[in-house]
Amino acid sequence: MKRKDSNPGSSRRNFIKTSALVASGFFIVPRHVLGGPGFIAPSDKLRVAGIGVGGMGYGDVSGVFRSGKVDIVSLCDVDDTRAKKSRDEHPNAKYYKDFRVMLEKEAGNIDAVTVSTPDHQHAVAAMMAMKMGKHVYVQKPLSHDIYEARMLTEAAEKYKVVTQMGNQGSSGDGVRKMAEWYEAGLIGEATKVYTWTNRPVWPQGIEWPKTPITPPADLDWDLWLGTAPQKDYVGNLIPFNWRGWWDYGTGALGDMACHIIEPPFRVLGLGYPKSAECSVGSVYVGEFSRGYFPESCPPSSHITLRFDRPGKDDLEFHWMDGGIQPTRPEELEPNEIMGDGGNGVIIEGTKGKIMCSTYGANPQLLPTSKTKDITVPERLYRVPNGDRGHYNNWVEACIAGHGSQEFKNLSSPFSIAGPLTESVLMGNLAIRSYDYRIPREGGNNQYDYPGRGIKLVWDGPNMKVTNFDPANQFVKREYRGNYSL
Repeated sequence: MKRKDSNPGSSRRNFIKTSALVASGFFIVPRHVLGGPGFIAPSDKLRVAGIGVGGMGYGDVSGVFRSGKVDIVSLCDVDDTRAKKSRDEHPNAKYYKDFRVMLEKEAGNIDAVTVSTPDHQHAVAAMMAMKMGKHVYVQKPLSHDIYEARMLTEAAEKYKVVTQMGNQGSSGDGVRKMAEWYEAGLIGEATKVYTWTNRPVWPQGIEWPKTPITPPADLDWDLWLGTAPQKDYVGNLIPFNWRGWWDYGTGALGDMACHIIEPPFRVLGLGYPKSAECSVGSVYVGEFSRGYFPESCPPSSHITLRFDRPGKDDLEFHWMDGGIQPTRPEELEPNEIMGDGGNGVIIEGTKGKIMCSTYGANPQLLPTSKTKDITVPERLYRVPNGDRGHYNNWVEACIAGHGSQEFKNLSSPFSIAGPLTESVLMGNLAIRSYDYRIPREGGNNQYDYPGRGIKLVWDGPNMKVTNFDPANQFVKREYRGNYSL
């Protein structure tokens, strides 16, 4: 990271000053020399601003700060209470409520930005920073919509900034071991993938609360809504349960799939899916009728994606949430845990199977007794401290710059995280199409559900469902107010 001198004449003046000091026998030793090996002068530190600094945002700000190579110069949050811990730990950082105001006022003091807002604000905050030439670290999922993910991916290359998504497991050794095992042919050619999670652990498949309440005094509700449609504040939404509402969150897929789908996505070198279909769990209201709550993500779902692989059979890829799990492999002993119990991955191949837990942790061949005999040599770059080094690798790459070796060592730059996020959100496209309804002629609260039981055919390069046009309305949102990409 190189900074240009804002005053072209200062170089000559500094040279004259230095020459005079040397002539007088007095010389100032630079602080980085006095500090010894590993010391970083304050002027050489990466200046980072945090957008959304409570909860996971606090973890992100702390994660980059622990590298020892960062100054936290600005903090932004719409909720003063949630921001308090970050503010207390970085008292010299300027504090803002609106990220747009912060970026405009502090543009000259910021090198990089962390974005840890709810999903619906990721893209607009990250894009504004990138357009200003700031490096960005964005929490998973990269975006709320497929269109946003594509725009962020293209912007990262256009503006030559260093990017990283917050799926820290992608920096762990587990994913790299699995890739080395697969490329060594230990399970043959992959045929099917099963991924699952115990999420959601927040309410889904419910009706939007009917009784609005007054927002807390320390919360700017309008700024929290951001790009989302105008609504009155309701209880049981902030700080956690927004994940279950389509206006703000992306459900169980958005919360966990970037952690769980990422290992097989990377190991198998997947791109855009060619199709998506789903089944969705029901919520019952009364004795027989299924509740219809289109604003809320479903309580459970099973997504099947299919990926085209040139010269090979299509890959069948399953995602299950809400407690749904695949059939237990016969190779597992009765008391062995599948995945980590609530979450996991199984890659089935023509010669065997690989299983792992969340974040690609604890990879094993099946039967697990085979794992101890693996002799495949390591050949892929190992991130120092694994997933804990996910932040530090981004900091190092920001300092070294776009295109550097440090940049090439990143685990989840947008060139990788973007297509992964698009595939994740393709599952949500299927879910929302499943519940799409149109009134029957004559009314009487009778509806048809044309999206149920069909397979969405996806044109990835053009971001379009080709066989069910109503699904395309969910590819790209309309923003409220003056927010834009």
